[in-house]
Amino acid sequence: MHAKNILVPVNGDRAGEGAFRLACGLARESKARLYAVHIIEVTHDLPLDAEVDPSHAEAALDRIEALSHEEKYKVEAQCLQARSAGPAIVEEASQRGADLIVVGINHNRHMGRATGRFTVGETASYLLTNAPCPVILWRELDGVKARHETRSLVR
Repeated sequence: MHAKNILVPVNGDRAGEGAFRLACGLARESKARLYAVHIIEVTHDLPLDAEVDPSHAEAALDRIEALSHEEKYKVEAQCLQARSAGPAIVEEASQRGADLIVVGINHNRHMGRATGRFTVGETASYLLTNAPCPVILWRELDGVKARHETRSLVR
């Protein structure tokens, strides 16, 4: 897959970190620009530009910038405020001219056993339906294997 602009939505969890590492590998192969975005969802009882606690977002983006340094690949990371993450990510992908979105999803093993189905969350579902470009879902593996598996996928 040859992409020129790759967008990675991150929220500070391991799945987002795995998605980011995968995106670094894909970006390196195609010499793409890499963008990371963290969306702070603002509830409807507050104005959209309300001052909210940025500490979680800052920690998530600091971690992505550290991973960028480890991966030796430059990232442009930013935080946005929106009512809902899905539409904000789609808008950001459109504005950035993204030709690929790589998003991490968490898998709840207990939920899967009960229903026999694998489901994705609201944001991933919205991206799969509305994104202006292909979307890769990265499901985090359990434990330490995750980093090794990510690296072997992109080599």
